[in-house]
Amino acid sequence: MVPCNVLNIRPALSTQASPYFTVLLLLEIFLSQVRGKPSHAVNDGISSISAGLVSLIVRSIELVSYTYIFSNFCLVQLPWDSPWTWLLGFLGVDFGYYWAHRMGHEINLMWAAHQAHHSSEYYNLTTALRQSALQRYGAWMFYLPMALCVPPPIFYVHSQFNLLYQFWIHTETIKSLGPLDYILNTPSDHRVHHGENVPPSPHTTISPSLVYFFNLSVSLRTFEHEEETVVYGNVHPINTFDPISIQFLHHAHIFRMLWVTPGLSNKLAILFKGPGWSPGLPRLGDPKDIPKVRK
Repeated sequence: MVPCNVLNIRPALSTQASPYFTVLLLLEIFLSQVRGKPSHAVNDGISSISAGLVSLIVRSIELVSYTYIFSNFCLVQLPWDSPWTWLLGFLGVDFGYYWAHRMGHEINLMWAAHQAHHSSEYYNLTTALRQSALQRYGAWMFYLPMALCVPPPIFYVHSQFNLLYQFWIHTETIKSLGPLDYILNTPSDHRVHHGENVPPSPHTTISPSLVYFFNLSVSLRTFEHEEETVVYGNVHPINTFDPISIQFLHHAHIFRMLWVTPGLSNKLAILFKGPGWSPGLPRLGDPKDIPKVRK
């Protein structure tokens, strides 16, 4: 098989967007104060930003693995300057993120990484920066089918656009956007996803941008509209602002469960079934076991 050519184009869009993130964050703080509904806590905000900085260490794994597959195993190299290739790249990244995100909620070992993003009991633009340092070690594989035909620069650009898009939806400042709430992933939609009191949360609204295209389809129906006040955070609060503990608390919980749970099959189930699973329960656990939360 003849290796496909790899274009050396790696725009650092996320880095270039940092000043805009800062301006929007300051604007959000100002508006929340003006409205008399403060939505930030200093300790929580510092924890979120620190967790985001830790996550930057392993961000290259997706691009490295994608480029390797494209260089050695691609079936056809689509033209990088074709609008159809860019459209396919957009849909492919959205679809890959959907499954990576969904598995981050339905596989305990992947939830151990993703839970860091959901651990804040506040919902503001710093929450968007509260990223996992380990999630990409499990998420990268969901994008690899694209590497059989879509050039790495297109994947890299769309993966950054995907990340940038999701920054602005982490806010309570913007309320409903009307019909757009049923088409795009908006702040209203994503607040539901971060809620621990909105059934069937946390398995709702998990596409990054195209809510209608993926979440309302028959096979991937995981959309829930915002209808009640959302309580943020994990079902079991982490009770810490330490950014390192935020990253690894659930890994420690899994280790304890592996230690006390008998049988190899049960130990494997602890790793690969849902976070709420225990012997005798359905794959994703029993919703009745979820504690009631105060609204």
